[in-house]
Amino acid sequence: MSRWKPGRRRSTQIDGQFAARTIKMLESPAFRVLSLSARRALDRLEIELAHHGGMDNGRLAVTYEDFEKYGMDRHAIAPAIRELVALGLAEVTVHGRAGNAEWRTPNRFRITYKPTKEAAQTHEWKRIYTDDQAEKTAREARSVQPVRPKHRRKNKTPVGENDNLRVGTHHLGPVGKFPITASGEEPTLLSISWDGDGELGARRLSSGRVREILEADESGA
Repeated sequence: MSRWKPGRRRSTQIDGQFAARTIKMLESPAFRVLSLSARRALDRLEIELAHHGGMDNGRLAVTYEDFEKYGMDRHAIAPAIRELVALGLAEVTVHGRAGNAEWRTPNRFRITYKPTKEAAQTHEWKRIYTDDQAEKTAREARSVQPVRPKHRRKNKTPVGENDNLRVGTHHLGPVGKFPITASGEEPTLLSISWDGDGELGARRLSSGRVREILEADESGA
């Protein structure tokens, strides 16, 4: 029986970069209940960490496009990330922002069973003790509906319909909206203004007085 000797290459040595996962984690309820999408997302995070030489855990920027190129359906990415976070295998350290290219920023991730520059592994997945707990946690995380911002109702009033004509302190009502009475005469209009004592006063203006105000305003009087 041959024995290994110094200088001889071990048969168990991996030729190239690899992502190490402990057997204890692989046997854990949290890992075993992972959906296929969540496993792919976790694999992609480990690939990103390897691309950074094992550094920058906690600041791993992985975009939706990165997940898609790895073979994930776009609609499955968000549920997979929520699942990983809920089961304690990953953490979103910085939430990204959608938008145009110059404003868009990706999520940044931390793999909980890998160390960061500042701290050791935290292994939140160990908080899941049973299969039932793991299955319930994963199911609830996948089914969460994201909160969408409510859109403001657009003002359907035609432009200019709410514009009011005001001459000095005289409020003459909507521009071009002088109503006509049944008799065909223009009604008296209400002028609201502040008097010298700071009290709000109101008086009615006849159509003739309205014309005088407009003519005086045009002449600069």
